[in-house]
Amino acid sequence: MEARARPDPEALPPPGRITLGTQVYDALRDLLIAGELAPGERLSLRTVAERLGTSMMPAREAVSRLVADEALEVLPNRAVRVPVITLKKFRELTRVRIAVEGFAAAEAAQACGPGDLAAIRAHDAAFRSEVRADAPDLERAMRANRDLHFAVYAAGGLPSLVAIIEGLWLRIGPVLNLDMRSSPRRLAEGGAEAHHARLVAALATGDPEGARAALAADIAGSAAFIEATGRLAS
Repeated sequence: MEARARPDPEALPPPGRITLGTQVYDALRDLLIAGELAPGERLSLRTVAERLGTSMMPAREAVSRLVADEALEVLPNRAVRVPVITLKKFRELTRVRIAVEGFAAAEAAQACGPGDLAAIRAHDAAFRSEVRADAPDLERAMRANRDLHFAVYAAGGLPSLVAIIEGLWLRIGPVLNLDMRSSPRRLAEGGAEAHHARLVAALATGDPEGARAALAADIAGSAAFIEATGRLAS
């Protein structure tokens, strides 16, 4: 049997070094999770490179990884776009999110420390500020919503669970902008502010089932509105 050549240690990146491709991948993931890229939106490698201030090579690497994650897709003409989620797939992801993210909220209620709670309250205040503003910044509201959710999930102290949720948000994030970006009026009347308030209260009192219920209601309320828009593919 022919001996397999060992990789040259000098050709490998030093431990802990983050490649430029990984930095671009992380930046694109953040845009997808935050809902700043819309379903069906097309992306060229040149556009990605220019937007993130990099060359084509790391942009190509990042896009390839996101295609493997099913967060982006390649069309027959080789164009890259954010997938268009069908109603059936959306309902499937919503059910999974309620189960997984509800569990994460329950865990957070039992493990949340003073520092965690302070960070969660800060994100809640930032979201509430946009909800109540005369001219809310929808982009800022979306990010505050994302930051609030992930501060809760991180407070549970289960990094593997957070990674699973990030994978779900990679696929659902672009669809969530159908809700948050619909109109300033939707932001004020959507109920998210009240769900967040109940979630924060449950975390503060160490009530896992209360936290689970508030989180599930937040996801379900958003999902119901998105379905009602009729914008999801059949």
